[in-house]
Amino acid sequence: MSTPAPSAEQAPVEEQPFDPHAFPEKLCADQRRAAELYAEIHAMQKRLPWSREPDLGWPAVEERGRERAGRESSPGWDPADAAAYDKLHQDLLAAAAAVNVHAWWTTCERRGVKGAALVAARQALKHADGAVPLSREDVEETA
Repeated sequence: MSTPAPSAEQAPVEEQPFDPHAFPEKLCADQRRAAELYAEIHAMQKRLPWSREPDLGWPAVEERGRERAGRESSPGWDPADAAAYDKLHQDLLAAAAAVNVHAWWTTCERRGVKGAALVAARQALKHADGAVPLSREDVEETA
């Protein structure tokens, strides 16, 4: 006894091709959060002294025809600034981890997106709708 061929009504509908750039909303939100935290930490670094601990700095030196830039002394960071920075840094690490281990990347690999194509998809996420919080000019204005 043989199995009859499926009729046109029973034939499976052909799947749409898999698009590794059709990012889930949660992944875009996680990427946006990571970018926002990065912008916050960058703005904080610009306003804080160059050294977390007090440092006397060093003078500029010219030796063998090359000039080595000096550093002015640094009073160090205020304890409140150091605590705020540490909190931002921990939040940034958590947000970056959420993006890196999101289930979407496993789905991509199961659907055959690997190697350079997977790297390209990860890079495209940084520019996807909903994943970009502010323009560079906006970040500099908030700093």
